[in-house]
Amino acid sequence: MSSDFEAVGTGRVKKVFRRWGHQMKNGRERGFTLIEVMAVVAIIGILATLAYPSYRDYIIRGRIPEGLALLSNERIAMEKFLADNRAYHVAPGGAHACTRYPVATKYFNVACTGTQTPTTYTLQASGIGSMAGFTYTIDQAGLKQTTGVGAGWGVTTPLSCWVLKRDGSC
Repeated sequence: MSSDFEAVGTGRVKKVFRRWGHQMKNGRERGFTLIEVMAVVAIIGILATLAYPSYRDYIIRGRIPEGLALLSNERIAMEKFLADNRAYHVAPGGAHACTRYPVATKYFNVACTGTQTPTTYTLQASGIGSMAGFTYTIDQAGLKQTTGVGAGWGVTTPLSCWVLKRDGSC
């Protein structure tokens, strides 16, 4: 038969949906009810709501070391300048270690901040883009500070270490 209906057995008519591949078996259609689909969508939504903040923190914690590594590398460059010139800042208008700044990566900018003297400097890594708000510093004595963290981290700054996690641990 070429129609969508087919005679079966004792004169009963059984509906067969040949186009969609659904067949009635024992008088019942196979598939999911609307309630079952809605329950699955609700469960997926709840799981996504719980997982997204953790994922975002994971991504942020993965980007922080980029800024800290850049800051550490630039500190080495400052110390090299000191070894070559016996000062971080030679003379007003003359050579000084901060002439090469700012230095930038995808998520952080590093620049000299404050007043530079022949014996002192302060480097600051400031977050950009999705890392905006994160600010870390280091000076000639190696003093590390966190002077700003991203929104929602709930950490009171400044801290005398580089904050790596939302709970304020260094």
